[in-house]
Amino acid sequence: MRVAIVHDWLYVIGGAERVLQGMLRCFPDADVFCLFDLLSPSERAKLGFKQSKTSFLQRMPGIRHHTLFIPLMPIAIEQLDFRKYDIVISSSFAVAKGVLTGPDQLHVSYVHSPMRYAWDMQHTYLEEAGLTKGIASWIARSMLHRLRIWDLRSVHGVDEYIANSNFIARRIQKLYRRDSTVIYPPVSVPKVLPKAVKERFFLTISRLVQYKNTRLIVEAFRHLPEERLVVGGTGPELARLKKIATPNVSFFGYVDDEERDRLMGVARAFIFAAQEDFGIVVVEAQARGTPVIALGRGGATETVLTGGVSPTGLFFSEPTAEMISSAVKRFIQQESRFVSETSHQQALRFCEHQFDLAFKTFVEDKWAAFSAHLPSAGPVFDENTGAAGPKQQFRVV
Repeated sequence: MRVAIVHDWLYVIGGAERVLQGMLRCFPDADVFCLFDLLSPSERAKLGFKQSKTSFLQRMPGIRHHTLFIPLMPIAIEQLDFRKYDIVISSSFAVAKGVLTGPDQLHVSYVHSPMRYAWDMQHTYLEEAGLTKGIASWIARSMLHRLRIWDLRSVHGVDEYIANSNFIARRIQKLYRRDSTVIYPPVSVPKVLPKAVKERFFLTISRLVQYKNTRLIVEAFRHLPEERLVVGGTGPELARLKKIATPNVSFFGYVDDEERDRLMGVARAFIFAAQEDFGIVVVEAQARGTPVIALGRGGATETVLTGGVSPTGLFFSEPTAEMISSAVKRFIQQESRFVSETSHQQALRFCEHQFDLAFKTFVEDKWAAFSAHLPSAGPVFDENTGAAGPKQQFRVV
């Protein structure tokens, strides 16, 4: 099988890129395509490839500010050439699922999310960009309208959909009217729970952007003066968060993987206030034996156990500072119920091995069924007699 994997773009390593890394573990000889690639050689090696094939956007000045190029992304993704591949796998959170493939090629799309800024989160993104009024706002809305039309047009070019959670499967069904198979993203989970001595602080780690709702977590600790909060991560919200923080809130800035794992292991609980499609960081906290206090929406509802004798976390229903502080107080009252080993066992359900097995089996099974119905390559002629023999299958699996 000749396999191509197309990812939207590569400029940081986040949750979607860890899925790409898992795909390359399953198909290490696959060629990688994307709109643009700004990773370093060491980052590419970490993901499992040496070089990617990019679109014309790679040569655009200012491509690091990639949101400016959103109107060009549909046409850019359609220019990538996949003619020589049997299987095309798109890792899509924006436009990757819109690649052009032929009738004899299997296109499997792993959807991290339909384009959030073009669909149900349009108003949130317009507010964050300051595009709620005026001519610039109407230009942006018109652009997003056209993007939605293109997104729907590209739905039918996909043979098989994979969703990264049941939450995203519901979005795919609502927006695209297509069924999908849920395969959860891979999470690095130690086979044995590392020993750690819990310290007296609560933890949150994320990119510090508005929709992550870190501001609400920081504000919640105004109502919890006796408790300590540690905030990890960087982003455009960092300066603003520092201005509103009370003395019981500490900022650690960028934390590497080793420091992240250490902090997660010793924290009393991990707090998460965003509605995420899956939320790898929520599972990572449980993998280190730490319970989670999370917004009860999106992917967290599928990864955190809140019932039974030994839960792995608890939810708050609305993203407000008051609800978060109330949830922290409930956690403190029930803290003895949360057992580190239970959190670790729950995280093992989402480990890399589970993803690799499920994803590779899915693609190979779909290819076997797909290739069985491909047209034959034509009759085979006997060189000695010139007679036509039986037709050969296009592919043998």
